[in-house]
Amino acid sequence: AAFAESLAARGLDLILIARRANILEAFAASLRSSYKVTVECIALDLTDPELSDTLIALTTSHDIGLGIYNAAYAPVGSFLDRDLHDLERILDVNARGPLLFSRILGSALVARGRGGVVLMSSLAGHQGTPRLATYAATKAFNTVLAEGLWHELSERGVDVLVSCAGAIRTPGYADIVGKEAPGTLDASVVAERTLNRLGRGPRVVPGLLNQFASMLMSRWMPRRTAIRIMAKNTGDLAEN
Repeated sequence: AAFAESLAARGLDLILIARRANILEAFAASLRSSYKVTVECIALDLTDPELSDTLIALTTSHDIGLGIYNAAYAPVGSFLDRDLHDLERILDVNARGPLLFSRILGSALVARGRGGVVLMSSLAGHQGTPRLATYAATKAFNTVLAEGLWHELSERGVDVLVSCAGAIRTPGYADIVGKEAPGTLDASVVAERTLNRLGRGPRVVPGLLNQFASMLMSRWMPRRTAIRIMAKNTGDLAEN
């Protein structure tokens, strides 16, 4: 929602994809009214086996200039207690989805001669994160994928950026935390700072405190210590 509003404020027409059609349509109506832009909605579960067909159809029928993959599934709890199908769903939403999105949209943008792709990652993906182990691993995948594509596609007129965010004030985050983590940002701030970094990739970490934490834990701190700190931070999260 924050990315969509930020883009609508810039005068861009939108295609919004999410699972819940009623929420999607209500939000689209508010964007149309406030910003006088065209907003098309597609209700789709990103674990759908036909996701690639839907994306191909979209890039064939629309002249898309910028794509943002901002969906994630992040259940909290012990890895061994998680149902196998649930783990597969994390992979589908957080890794398979961005892979297909980047491949299909990237081809269309290269043919167009310009454009951009944004993948949302997380500071949780900078090291192992207990109780969010699979989620963190998929976010590491997104970061590395986007960095590689940034180099590959930049020579062909397409910018790729990965946003490695810390804690963000969203309804989902509010459901699992008792007390906000240091450096927590509003979603609108993360969206704005990410979009403002387009063309200056490959990676952005929104927020000064998060930038410091990223440097500290990924470069200066022993790996074991970083993992233990993440374990402490996720220990108080409610299971979902």
